[in-house]
Amino acid sequence: MSVPNPPAAPSAEQLPPPLSPADATASAPKKTNILALIALITAAVGFLFACIPGALIVGWILLPIAFVISIVSLFLKGDRKWMGVVGLVLSIVGTIVGFAVFFAVVANAAQEAFGDTETVVSQPADEDAETAVEEEPADAAAEGTRENPYPLGSTISTSDWTVVVNSHTADGAAAVAEGNQFNEAAPAGSHYEIVNYTVTYTGAESGLAAETSVDLVTSSGNVINSYDALVVLADGFGLDELYNGASATGSQAFLVPDGETATIRVRPGMLADEVFVQP
Repeated sequence: MSVPNPPAAPSAEQLPPPLSPADATASAPKKTNILALIALITAAVGFLFACIPGALIVGWILLPIAFVISIVSLFLKGDRKWMGVVGLVLSIVGTIVGFAVFFAVVANAAQEAFGDTETVVSQPADEDAETAVEEEPADAAAEGTRENPYPLGSTISTSDWTVVVNSHTADGAAAVAEGNQFNEAAPAGSHYEIVNYTVTYTGAESGLAAETSVDLVTSSGNVINSYDALVVLADGFGLDELYNGASATGSQAFLVPDGETATIRVRPGMLADEVFVQP
């Protein structure tokens, strides 16, 4: 019995050509940039939390982490670096969105804390004044401005406060002298003016009368506050705490340069719009 001969070995011409380094690299499986994937997921989750007012802190923790990981992933070997780029962009945009949401929350909380800041004014009844308003030209300055102030006795209100300027005394030297023996006379070139006003609290709980403010604005545009001159008046305005419906009335002294005219500026609440009243 004859034994079959084994197949002949292939010749060198029959063998496939060896793989070049480039071919070997091309045929090797591509590695995914794991760090870039983690950065993308972290940035996406942080972005979502940054948009939720009650979960802002989580977004602010995740977004900086995503930012750092994204940058590191761009320097590592591996495919799909685009995920690191997207994660970097999301972390930056998410941070901006987070700050916008934060400031919106703060503004809303401030409005709730200090009440409605819209200022409403009702002027004292005066038939002549009503006629003058009806005949006022269309291009006249808006009421309540320095150019067109409200008259004394106007009721200036927000949801929490009502302020009424009762009177203005152009020469307040006597009131300052009578108020306290330690009050100093007005320096040369200036004089005291006195403003008497009433504040009423109309909010839900209680508030300090100091939340409202009354100042003078001179014809040259300077703002004069009552604390610019340390003067104690007999009926000086204090730091009264008021509950709903309670009122406080008092006066403040302002040191005004001679030759200047002044307009009274009223702000019925810390965040309320200011209006002007003619002395």
